[in-house]
Amino acid sequence: MSTCKNNVALLVHACDSYEFLYKGFDYTFSENWDFKIPCNYYFATEAKNADVNGFTNIKSGKGEWADRLVTLLGNIDEEYVLYFQEDMWLSKPVNPMFFTALFEQAIKNDWQQVKLHSSSVYKTKETTNFIEGFNIAEIDNEASNYLMSHQITLWKKDFLLAQLYKKEHPWRNERKGTKRLKKINPLILHADYFAENGAAEINNNRNPTERSEYYAVSFNSTLNHNAIRFIEVLKSGSQPQKDYAAELLNHYDNNLTHNGKERPKKVDFFKKLKTYLQKKNS
Repeated sequence: MSTCKNNVALLVHACDSYEFLYKGFDYTFSENWDFKIPCNYYFATEAKNADVNGFTNIKSGKGEWADRLVTLLGNIDEEYVLYFQEDMWLSKPVNPMFFTALFEQAIKNDWQQVKLHSSSVYKTKETTNFIEGFNIAEIDNEASNYLMSHQITLWKKDFLLAQLYKKEHPWRNERKGTKRLKKINPLILHADYFAENGAAEINNNRNPTERSEYYAVSFNSTLNHNAIRFIEVLKSGSQPQKDYAAELLNHYDNNLTHNGKERPKKVDFFKKLKTYLQKKNS
């Protein structure tokens, strides 16, 4: 158990401009995670301080997404990284036995990447290996999309570092990183452990119990419709949770960014040109 713990880091990769979401991640993670799961916990910001239950706050400094992640990975000692982001909010409890067995097998078998979220973009091949009823399937690299993705995944740290190119923002990293992985065609594994945004299982599992779930609550720096389910839950919680639910609802109803600002209205090109000409001729 201790050997496993010393070799796995659960890393939440956050950005400072999403500070408004930290509290929601804290509430939902604390409610559904089991901290007896043998790993070390890091909540990574850029420069801001974050006080998240059970986590050590580490910092990357400012910079592009991939460069910040490289810095963070270089500052932790663990061999494996279970990757999260701050807008991924758990909605169902996790099974510690699944993660204990997963970590032990990954370390023993030198697995490079195990995707833990269900999505129709992946095509898989069944194997004889099951953990708590979940098939540890192989990804069909040629037939699948997003071999490089930032959803919940267990990575061998050195393999993840090799996929991070300088100055890549997250969307370019997923797009170009997928092309790079298709070229080298590594063994990538998959388990239907988390129902991402309620997605159905894609593998031939053996009636697994305690399948967890998470929802991504952010889109383009504003809350999306997934936030509503958490607002309703938080409304019936403690007074601080009720207060936070009210803040979330205000952001959602008014389409505010996570910084609390109004989203700039888009003006089409012809309207901009008309305004410019009117000002010029006035």
